[in-house]
Amino acid sequence: MEEYQPHHEEIGFNADEAHNIVKECIDAILGGVDYNQNNVNQWTAAIVEQSLTHLVKLGKTYKIYRFHTYEIKHYFVKVTCAVMQKSGSGLHTASSCFWDTTSDGTCTVRWENQTMNCIVNVFAIAIIL
Repeated sequence: MEEYQPHHEEIGFNADEAHNIVKECIDAILGGVDYNQNNVNQWTAAIVEQSLTHLVKLGKTYKIYRFHTYEIKHYFVKVTCAVMQKSGSGLHTASSCFWDTTSDGTCTVRWENQTMNCIVNVFAIAIIL
């Protein structure tokens, strides 16, 4: 008797695609500018909003075949952004998630220029219908 082998089509969150989208948003907003404390709130809001808008546009429907067919119609997506002036001090971040690694995912984008560091985290959790 053959053992059941689940069939998977395109499954889950594509971290590489998300990384590229977020990096393009950061480049568009922070590329070519120097750190300015008066602009940080505007920059972080714009990076989060633009990244989220582009990530949601991916809007792919994924199908997971196990014992039943499940369709992932949407993702709950959370985007965070930190911008910090370069001053010689260290910057350490960490995150942890407990989820289904076949459908959910995360990516972190680290960006820097001569005057600042930017770190964006994306968390995507599938809503399975």
